[in-house]
Amino acid sequence: MSTAVVAALAGAAREAAHHDSAAIPAAGAGAEPACRACGRAEPVLADRDDGIVVRHGSAVAKAHDPATDLAGHRARLAVAGHPALAGILLPPLPEPLRASEVPGRPVSVWPYGLPVDPADPGAAPWEEAAVLLARLHSADPAGLPGPLPPMRGPAKAAGAMRRMRAVAGEHPAAARVVERAWAGLPAWARDEAPCPRAGFLCHGDLHLGQLVRHPAPAGPWLLIDVDDLGLGDPAWDLARPAAWYAAGLLSPDVWGRFLGAYTAARGPAVDPDGDPWARLDIPARALTVQTAALSIAKAVAEQRETDEVDHAVMDACARIAALATELESGHPS
Repeated sequence: MSTAVVAALAGAAREAAHHDSAAIPAAGAGAEPACRACGRAEPVLADRDDGIVVRHGSAVAKAHDPATDLAGHRARLAVAGHPALAGILLPPLPEPLRASEVPGRPVSVWPYGLPVDPADPGAAPWEEAAVLLARLHSADPAGLPGPLPPMRGPAKAAGAMRRMRAVAGEHPAAARVVERAWAGLPAWARDEAPCPRAGFLCHGDLHLGQLVRHPAPAGPWLLIDVDDLGLGDPAWDLARPAAWYAAGLLSPDVWGRFLGAYTAARGPAVDPDGDPWARLDIPARALTVQTAALSIAKAVAEQRETDEVDHAVMDACARIAALATELESGHPS
């Protein structure tokens, strides 16, 4: 973690929270232990290669991935703040002066929202997430700021495969299974060709960590993190819970409530009167492969053996690979 980046983000968050430059240290002064205006220090909420997030009171500042496409980033922020997406996406705050002090990384600032409590899975807002997705997918892209970039779901899946390949020698058997499942996907799901169904506004990385209550602590649920938002196949946004359900990691009851809420809200990702897996199958397989690839990469990075959840998604990859082999041979079981 870069101390200079955290110091600049702390200043940006203080400026946004207090609307007052007196609350922040002078440029180059480094991080202060506490804010001049309110006495708070800044917790680091996330510290990853693709994003560092710092909170100060009512504001959160994020330094995005250094590889972020700036034109796409600006379009995504504009969409998040557009009135047509009010009540769906958390809107950004105005960019603070301190944002320029993070070289090589675009910075955004957001209102703080209360996240999903991981210690209370029974209270997870699956239905609310489904309705928000249905509303997002139903928005008319023609009325939004643009040009809108492609949704980055397939790009993230391809990135997960690159991460796994860099360490595949540590788990060669598991990596081979993941590679076979990956090879059975169509080119568009591997980010090697345009998406054939790309006319919908999509989040691109839906999971429960992408929801917050705003205003905290009891406001409505909103979607956050628009780094992967863009035009694509809306089924991709349903694919992670679909993949978890198929792998046995999400109960049939929760999956049924999630999908039922989505179709009741007239979401366009699936045919409400047909088999939902006709649209969900390929994205769910891609998310399964992505999850398995990341599980291998993370196990190596954390110097640990793969765990029960890792094995569940790898077993799902094995089933995907076996099915692809059967279909290629013309002899499905």
